[in-house]
This record gives sequence, C-alpha cells and structure tokens, in this order.
Amino acid sequence: MTSPAVSTTPSAPPPGAAAGPGEPGRGGGAGTDRAARIKAVALRYSMLWVLVALVLAATVLYPGFLQPANVQDILTQNAAVGIIAVAMTFVIISGGFDLSVGATYALGSTVFAGVTKSTGSVALAGVCALLAGLAVGAANGTIIARWKVNPFVTTLGMSSVIAGLAYVYSNSAPFIVDGISFQYLALTTVAGVPLPIWILLAVFLAGAVLLAQTGYGRNIYAIGGNEEAGRLSGLRVPWLVGSAYVMTGVTAALAGMMDASRLGVGQADVGATVALDTIAIVVVGGTSLRGGEGAVWRSAVGLLILATLTNVFYSLNISQHWQLIAKGTIVVAAVALDSLLRARRA
Repeated sequence: MTSPAVSTTPSAPPPGAAAGPGEPGRGGGAGTDRAARIKAVALRYSMLWVLVALVLAATVLYPGFLQPANVQDILTQNAAVGIIAVAMTFVIISGGFDLSVGATYALGSTVFAGVTKSTGSVALAGVCALLAGLAVGAANGTIIARWKVNPFVTTLGMSSVIAGLAYVYSNSAPFIVDGISFQYLALTTVAGVPLPIWILLAVFLAGAVLLAQTGYGRNIYAIGGNEEAGRLSGLRVPWLVGSAYVMTGVTAALAGMMDASRLGVGQADVGATVALDTIAIVVVGGTSLRGGEGAVWRSAVGLLILATLTNVFYSLNISQHWQLIAKGTIVVAAVALDSLLRARRA
C-alpha cells in the first residue's frame, strides 16, 4: 500500500499485510483462486494460529493459565517491554533498528528515581525522564537520518554512551525512593486493572491507529519499502525516520519509569535484555526486518506468544537457561520464515 503522495512505490505493502502467493483471477479457475486466497490468509495470520495453539497447550500443561489473576500478572509483567515494542514496530517497518532501547530504559529508570529523590516531585521526575528519552531518540534519528550512519552501528554505539551517562548520573549507585507517590505508576489500579495494563493497551491502540489509519503511517511503510522512491516523490524522509527513533526513546524511558516505580528503585544496570526482547516481539509477530511490512497487531501477537512461553516455563519450574534457548530459537525461526516467504513471493 502506498501513500497517496508516493505513487512511485507501488511495491509498498498494505499495513500488516504479508502478501500471499498468487492473485485471484489469474488462471486455474475459481478453485485455484479460492485455494490461493485461503493460502494467503493462512500465511498472513500464521503467527496468530501459533498463538492459539500455544494457549491451548498452555491450558493443558498449566490448568491455571487462563485464570484472570494469572492473565493479569502476564500483562503486568510484560507491559514495559510491550510498550517499547510498539515503537520498535515503527522503526523496523521504516527500515531501521534500535539497539539502544535497553540503555534508554535504564536511563529513564535512573532519572525518574534520581530526580524524585532530589526534588520530591514525581511529576517533575517523570517529565525529566521522558525528555531524556526524547533526547536519545532525537540523537539517534539525527545521526541515522541526517548523517546516514548505519542504524545498527549508531544505536549500538549510543547504547554505550547512554549507559555511561546513567552510571555517571547515579554515581554507579541505585536511587532508592520511599513514598507511595513514587509507586503510583506501577501499583495503581483502575476498575480493578493495574495501571500498567491500561497504559499498554492505550499505547497499542494509539500505535495501531497511527500506523494503519493515517498518512504518517502510510509514509512509514513507503520509506521502509523503498526509501529512495519516497525521497524522490517528496516525502520528508529524514523527519519520518527521526520521528520513529524519537518514539523508541520516549517509550523506553516510560518503560524504565514503570520499572523503577514497581521496584521503588532506579538503577543504571537494568534493561540488559530489553533490546533483544522488544526486537523478538516485533519479529516473532511477523514484522519483517527488511522493512516495509508489518503491523502493530502483529507485535501484540508476538508479545503474547513470548509472554505465554515465559509464564508456562516459570509455572513448570523450567530453568531460565532453557527459556533463553527457546526464545532465541523462536526468533531465528521467525526470521527464517520471513526470508522464505519473501523468496517465494519474489
């Protein structure tokens, strides 16, 4: 699908699409067309079928899996990483990559706790943490979009810079904050549901609408499918690319704030696996690492798949080492499947 302003990029896919092989009406009659449509639908929603099968298996292995309390725990524990995954979806669809979200997560946690401890104002601390995340995203976006530095190299290097800043600010010591107001973000419930879950749902809904229903979202798809064609057709490519990295910076800082609020402490040595987790969520959901294809709903599916696996492993007392092996295997398999489907379509 292309933006109305990007008539030169007919190859850009529609939001969330994973184009199936074959097109209706081209040889073989109605039976062939029907088979092609069924195959296309099966491929497009393949990870959704995986999620359904996984949930069914989980209910057999762990009878309490679908209990409301357990479902609430799953969503609460994965709210922070899920929020970042929404923004990461935009970055990857645009053809980019952000390895600095783990360090930004730690920076957000540290600034939120540190400013609260020094000023006593949770609101001011929240603003400072979000501004720190915005600054990180703007820096990443400027280096990648304006200076044309490879996203992998940029965000890998920036993660080291950001982590160093967090350690310098905290003097390599955790900020321990007492007071119920600091824990409001993590412990408050609305209509019996923890606030982090409401934030997660709001971010997913806003991200889905922005990506699938607006010109901005269509342009993100367009530059991910063919950046040069988008540039030639008049799209503000540097601004679009930079805005996606600002999203990951702000959401990573927000996630760090949620972590600090839940634990009552902000520290610079958290978030070591956040980058891997968020990229795994997006890729497992079916968004292509090559850009131009994906959807926020797919990232929601990826989040639920990995969260379900983690919950079942913990419930069955399976070693964390096996959890890491399973997660890595799933990510590699998802990328391999994406490459296979792209090769078949080509």
